[in-house]
Amino acid sequence: MKREGTSVRSVSAYSPKARRSRGAGFVWVAGLALTAYLGTAVASANRERAWENFSLPEDGAAASDSFRTVGRASWYGPQFDGKMTANGETFDMHAMTAAHRSLPLGSRVLVRNLDNGRGVVVKINDRGPYIHGRDIDLSYGAARELRMVPNGLARVEITPL
Repeated sequence: MKREGTSVRSVSAYSPKARRSRGAGFVWVAGLALTAYLGTAVASANRERAWENFSLPEDGAAASDSFRTVGRASWYGPQFDGKMTANGETFDMHAMTAAHRSLPLGSRVLVRNLDNGRGVVVKINDRGPYIHGRDIDLSYGAARELRMVPNGLARVEITPL
Protein backbone atom coordinates (compact mmCIF):
# COMPACT_ATOMS: atom_id res chain seq x y z
CA MET A 1 0.00 0.00 0.00
CA LYS A 2 1.29 3.35 -0.97
CA ARG A 3 1.06 6.35 1.32
CA GLU A 4 -0.26 9.49 -0.15
CA GLY A 5 1.78 12.68 0.07
CA THR A 6 5.15 11.01 0.42
CA SER A 7 7.67 10.95 -2.30
CA VAL A 8 10.21 8.28 -2.91
CA ARG A 9 13.78 9.44 -3.32
CA SER A 10 16.35 7.51 -5.14
CA VAL A 11 19.63 7.11 -3.27
CA SER A 12 22.80 7.22 -5.29
CA ALA A 13 26.44 7.24 -4.33
CA TYR A 14 27.06 10.28 -6.51
CA SER A 15 24.77 13.07 -5.38
CA PRO A 16 25.04 16.73 -6.50
CA LYS A 17 25.89 17.76 -2.92
CA ALA A 18 28.88 15.41 -2.80
CA ARG A 19 30.08 16.66 -6.18
CA ARG A 20 29.91 20.28 -5.00
CA SER A 21 32.01 19.65 -1.87
CA ARG A 22 34.56 17.64 -3.84
CA GLY A 23 34.94 20.53 -6.28
CA ALA A 24 35.37 23.07 -3.49
CA GLY A 25 38.11 20.92 -1.94
CA PHE A 26 39.93 20.72 -5.26
CA VAL A 27 39.83 24.50 -5.68
CA TRP A 28 41.12 24.98 -2.14
CA VAL A 29 44.01 22.54 -2.62
CA ALA A 30 44.86 23.97 -6.05
CA GLY A 31 44.91 27.52 -4.62
CA LEU A 32 47.15 26.45 -1.77
CA ALA A 33 49.55 24.71 -4.15
CA LEU A 34 49.67 27.75 -6.45
CA THR A 35 50.39 30.07 -3.51
CA ALA A 36 53.21 27.83 -2.31
CA TYR A 37 54.67 27.61 -5.81
CA LEU A 38 54.58 31.39 -6.35
CA GLY A 39 56.07 32.05 -2.92
CA THR A 40 58.93 29.67 -3.64
CA ALA A 41 59.51 31.17 -7.08
CA VAL A 42 59.63 34.73 -5.74
CA ALA A 43 61.87 33.74 -2.83
CA SER A 44 64.34 31.90 -5.04
CA ALA A 45 64.42 34.74 -7.60
CA ASN A 46 65.24 37.32 -4.90
CA ARG A 47 67.59 35.15 -2.83
CA GLU A 48 70.82 36.42 -4.37
CA ARG A 49 69.78 40.06 -4.26
CA ALA A 50 68.33 39.90 -0.75
CA TRP A 51 71.46 38.45 0.87
CA GLU A 52 73.97 40.34 -1.27
CA ASN A 53 74.88 42.98 1.34
CA PHE A 54 73.69 41.19 4.46
CA SER A 55 76.18 39.02 6.27
CA LEU A 56 76.63 38.47 9.97
CA PRO A 57 80.15 38.10 11.32
CA GLU A 58 80.98 34.79 13.05
CA ASP A 59 81.85 36.51 16.33
CA GLY A 60 82.84 39.90 17.76
CA ALA A 61 86.59 39.30 17.30
CA ALA A 62 86.20 38.53 13.61
CA ALA A 63 84.13 41.67 13.17
CA SER A 64 86.71 43.96 14.75
CA ASP A 65 89.57 42.47 12.72
CA SER A 66 87.87 42.61 9.33
CA PHE A 67 85.22 45.29 9.59
CA ARG A 68 86.40 48.86 9.30
CA THR A 69 84.53 50.98 6.84
CA VAL A 70 83.96 54.47 5.59
CA GLY A 71 80.36 55.30 4.78
CA ARG A 72 77.43 57.59 5.42
CA ALA A 73 75.70 58.04 8.75
CA SER A 74 72.26 59.40 9.45
CA TRP A 75 70.47 59.90 12.76
CA TYR A 76 67.06 59.11 14.19
CA GLY A 77 65.36 60.35 17.31
CA PRO A 78 61.97 61.72 18.33
CA GLN A 79 59.77 59.45 16.19
CA PHE A 80 61.36 56.31 17.75
CA ASP A 81 62.01 57.56 21.32
CA GLY A 82 60.53 55.12 23.84
CA LYS A 83 59.96 52.34 21.30
CA MET A 84 61.52 48.88 21.42
CA THR A 85 64.85 48.26 19.64
CA ALA A 86 65.99 45.03 17.99
CA ASN A 87 67.81 43.84 21.12
CA GLY A 88 64.77 44.44 23.36
CA GLU A 89 65.88 47.71 24.97
CA THR A 90 63.75 50.83 24.97
CA PHE A 91 65.20 53.40 22.57
CA ASP A 92 66.54 56.54 24.26
CA MET A 93 67.27 59.21 21.67
CA HIS A 94 69.79 60.90 23.99
CA ALA A 95 71.86 57.73 24.64
CA MET A 96 74.99 56.81 22.69
CA THR A 97 73.47 54.07 20.55
CA ALA A 98 73.23 53.17 16.89
CA ALA A 99 71.53 50.87 14.39
CA HIS A 100 73.58 48.77 11.97
CA ARG A 101 72.56 46.06 9.49
CA SER A 102 75.13 43.40 10.32
CA LEU A 103 77.31 44.24 13.34
CA PRO A 104 76.44 42.11 16.38
CA LEU A 105 73.85 43.59 18.72
CA GLY A 106 75.54 44.80 21.90
CA SER A 107 78.88 45.47 20.22
CA ARG A 108 80.55 48.86 20.53
CA VAL A 109 81.96 50.87 17.65
CA LEU A 110 83.90 54.09 17.27
CA VAL A 111 82.18 56.39 14.78
CA ARG A 112 84.36 59.28 13.57
CA ASN A 113 82.97 62.18 11.55
CA LEU A 114 85.39 62.61 8.65
CA ASP A 115 84.27 66.21 8.02
CA ASN A 116 85.26 67.54 11.45
CA GLY A 117 87.32 64.78 13.11
CA ARG A 118 84.97 64.31 16.08
CA GLY A 119 84.37 60.77 17.32
CA VAL A 120 81.98 58.93 19.61
CA VAL A 121 81.69 55.36 20.91
CA VAL A 122 78.21 53.91 20.43
CA LYS A 123 76.52 50.61 21.30
CA ILE A 124 74.77 48.75 18.46
CA ASN A 125 71.27 48.03 19.79
CA ASP A 126 69.08 48.15 16.68
CA ARG A 127 68.94 47.15 13.02
CA GLY A 128 69.00 49.59 10.13
CA PRO A 129 69.34 51.93 8.36
CA TYR A 130 66.78 50.93 5.76
CA ILE A 131 67.66 53.65 3.25
CA HIS A 132 70.05 52.75 0.44
CA GLY A 133 73.44 54.46 0.69
CA ARG A 134 73.47 54.77 4.47
CA ASP A 135 75.67 52.55 6.62
CA ILE A 136 74.73 53.42 10.20
CA ASP A 137 71.87 55.20 11.99
CA LEU A 138 72.99 57.09 15.08
CA SER A 139 70.82 58.17 17.97
CA TYR A 140 70.20 61.91 18.29
CA GLY A 141 72.62 62.08 21.25
CA ALA A 142 75.47 60.51 19.24
CA ALA A 143 74.70 62.67 16.20
CA ARG A 144 74.77 65.78 18.38
CA GLU A 145 78.25 64.84 19.69
CA LEU A 146 79.45 64.41 16.08
CA ARG A 147 77.92 67.80 15.14
CA MET A 148 75.87 66.27 12.31
CA VAL A 149 72.33 67.10 13.49
CA PRO A 150 71.69 70.13 11.24
CA ASN A 151 72.81 68.36 8.06
CA GLY A 152 71.30 64.98 8.95
CA LEU A 153 74.03 63.06 7.12
CA ALA A 154 77.80 62.79 7.51
CA ARG A 155 80.72 60.86 6.06
CA VAL A 156 81.99 58.63 8.86
CA GLU A 157 84.53 55.95 9.61
CA ILE A 158 83.14 52.99 11.59
CA THR A 159 85.64 50.97 13.64
CA PRO A 160 84.49 48.10 15.91
CA LEU A 161 86.09 48.05 19.37
